[in-house]
Amino acid sequence: MRINVHDYSGHPFQVQLSRHLAGRGHSVLHEYSTQYVTGRGNLDVGAADPRTLRIEGVAADAPINKYDATARMRFELSYARSWQERLDRQEFDVVVACNVPLFALASMRRYFDRRNQPWVFWHQDLYSFGVSAEIDRKLPAVAGAPLRRWVQGLERKQLLSARRVVAIGDAFVAQYERWGLRTDYVDVIPNWAPLDTLVPVARDNAWAAEQNLPTKSVRLLYAGTLGRKHNPLLLLELLDAARARGVDASLIVCSEGVGADELAAAAGDRPDVRILGYQPADRFAEVLSSADAVIALLEPDAAAFSVPSKVLSYLAAGRPIIALVPDGNPAAADVCRAGGFADEPTVIGAHRAAEWLAATIAAGRDRLAEIGVQARKLADERFDISTIGDRFERIFVDAVRGVPGVKAPASAPSEAPAKERVA
Repeated sequence: MRINVHDYSGHPFQVQLSRHLAGRGHSVLHEYSTQYVTGRGNLDVGAADPRTLRIEGVAADAPINKYDATARMRFELSYARSWQERLDRQEFDVVVACNVPLFALASMRRYFDRRNQPWVFWHQDLYSFGVSAEIDRKLPAVAGAPLRRWVQGLERKQLLSARRVVAIGDAFVAQYERWGLRTDYVDVIPNWAPLDTLVPVARDNAWAAEQNLPTKSVRLLYAGTLGRKHNPLLLLELLDAARARGVDASLIVCSEGVGADELAAAAGDRPDVRILGYQPADRFAEVLSSADAVIALLEPDAAAFSVPSKVLSYLAAGRPIIALVPDGNPAAADVCRAGGFADEPTVIGAHRAAEWLAATIAAGRDRLAEIGVQARKLADERFDISTIGDRFERIFVDAVRGVPGVKAPASAPSEAPAKERVA
């Protein structure tokens, strides 16, 4: 089968799936955005990779600007054109769209429909909800209501167009039902982390030595995106609360962008705070293993639809997790099952997390290591790529064959006519 896996973000587990499918004999082109800055997986084809695997970056002609609405839409539509030009030059049995921004995928949906291209929507986040939250922040309720209906209509149309949908949690399915969609063409496959590359190694490893990390203090580490779904200042709140409870703690942050800049400005020249950029994919196991505990953040409006992939990486790396995430987010259940701590993303939640950390350390420094072993065990039970690959392969085959009943015929809700060009 000829498969185009297009993961805009370039994250680790998506490219692991592409490698695995290529190893099964499929011809796989894995694509990602070269302009989106985030932590990435191994996006280089090596000598050990299957010959049927290609990995290529896609760039828009327009520059990316995440926080200017007009510029963001211009970039996304330009990105879609770049992807379409590539698809015009080659044929695929199925195209998989993952993490593709809302307006870019709206354009791609129309392109797929015109070409009768079988495609699978690997649904990682309800982007229309994030856009709606931004509309609410900037516009009065009366003016924002039609725009919210429009952007949610875009995402609903995408779900209707796809031959199959892979949702990452049951909350997505519940939302599809609220939108009046059938769900017999939807499969729920939770996200995972690559166990083969994220293997626990020694705390005091080569990367830790290169970064001159403190050896005696309790290392708290955050690795990943710090954006609109996060409150980076909670990291300092947690650090200060831990130190106030007698924990000799230090904070290491591996991130870039506005959140990391805000954190750096707030931290100033504090010796117990280190802010580093994103680290190479081939050093990520060392990065995570250097921590005594790792931290995940998610803001309240992310609710049940956004599962921080960093939590899954933390599980694979075998480290205790402190998650400040909204109540009901699936990540909280995973963290607690692995012996970690989860609470609300608030100052109170940060202080409770500090109390948990202090109590855990008081029970013996080895207790953190024991929790880390428990985390890795959970990852081993859930992240088997062969089992996951079987499920995706069946979904792709069904999408190509056009299995009866998998499309959900329905009309989309009314939308703003002036915006139809983007739909």
